[in-house]
Amino acid sequence: MKFKILDTFAGAGGFSLGFQLAGAELVGAIERDSWASETFKFNHPDAIVLHRDITSLTDEEILESFGTRKPNVILGGPPCQGFSICNKNSGDPKDPRNSLFEEFIRVGRILKPEIMIMENVPNLIKAKTESKELVIDIIVSELKKLGYFTNYKILEATDYGVPQIRKRLVVIATKKEINDPFPPKTHAVEENEDLFNSGYLKCPTLWEAISDLPEIEAREGAEVQAYTKEAQNSYQATLRDGAKELYNHKAMNHSQRLVERFKSMEWGHSTSDVPDHLKPLKRNSTEISDKVYDQNNRRMYPHKPCHTVPASFYANFVHPFKNRNFTAREGARIQSFPDWYVFKGKPTVVSHKLLNREGRTEDTHLCQYNQIGNAVPPIMAKAIAEHLMKNYQE
Repeated sequence: MKFKILDTFAGAGGFSLGFQLAGAELVGAIERDSWASETFKFNHPDAIVLHRDITSLTDEEILESFGTRKPNVILGGPPCQGFSICNKNSGDPKDPRNSLFEEFIRVGRILKPEIMIMENVPNLIKAKTESKELVIDIIVSELKKLGYFTNYKILEATDYGVPQIRKRLVVIATKKEINDPFPPKTHAVEENEDLFNSGYLKCPTLWEAISDLPEIEAREGAEVQAYTKEAQNSYQATLRDGAKELYNHKAMNHSQRLVERFKSMEWGHSTSDVPDHLKPLKRNSTEISDKVYDQNNRRMYPHKPCHTVPASFYANFVHPFKNRNFTAREGARIQSFPDWYVFKGKPTVVSHKLLNREGRTEDTHLCQYNQIGNAVPPIMAKAIAEHLMKNYQE
């Protein structure tokens, strides 16, 4: 069966990119954010990209847009962790049937694909409704009502060669039963396992993911630039994938004080470990803030996989050797995006709360860092796709 993919809640497209890298055909995407939609369309010019809020699409519009191209695999990461409510008066806010998950189900009901795959935060597995039902049980039940055999598992990105500790809940629903729809582990982190005896490949480290990128300091770099080094390992060569130029490798415009703070930090240190005179100041003040967040600006170890890359990773991590945060491209490497994949929109924006408060709605979009941090790592998605392609017969 040739996989034909529709990516709902698509973001920048990491999930469907993984399937495409495995040989699937990308039919289209639905994404409400304009910068993420622009990224998706730029990198997939032949796909139908609906820049729309999925709740505003009628059944007829979905059929009209995608029905003739017949996607047989529907992907989606509906934001269930906070349960984004479509109708505030529709009952228990923790019930996925009152959330955007219901939109994912609706698309399945309309297009009747062979396979539906949902990814989400691992904590969803523990979440309960007000009536103490497990949310995951409701999700499985709703998919079974559509006629799918449904399985779920928490997958770890390092198990598939992604240089990042990142767990994601993956739900796979198939019209035909598969004994094990989840890909077997192929990689291991060296310090945890005896690679020689296990038969696993070694998962790349953070430094093995980014060491060939141009060396830039704070305030340096550019949206487009030349490579300055050759690829130094197979991971880097795979992600270069014939790219002639490097995109989105622009360092943040840190103040000198912030650079000094980073200079004082060793591997594993965060803002809470720096000398008092270099700690953050209160807003609009010269006084040292009494609020120091332990997770902010932690200097990463080069010889280990990176911590989970979140949507706001521009403020979470300090480069292992440079006195600056990661660039968007370094984050994309850690997420396993190929270098030819270009991220559109501004690199960063101030908090959406502040922008909304000030009425600056033109910038309340997903910046490059948000798009990268929100994505499913393409190499992990590729492993899921390859395993299903091998084991699923229509």
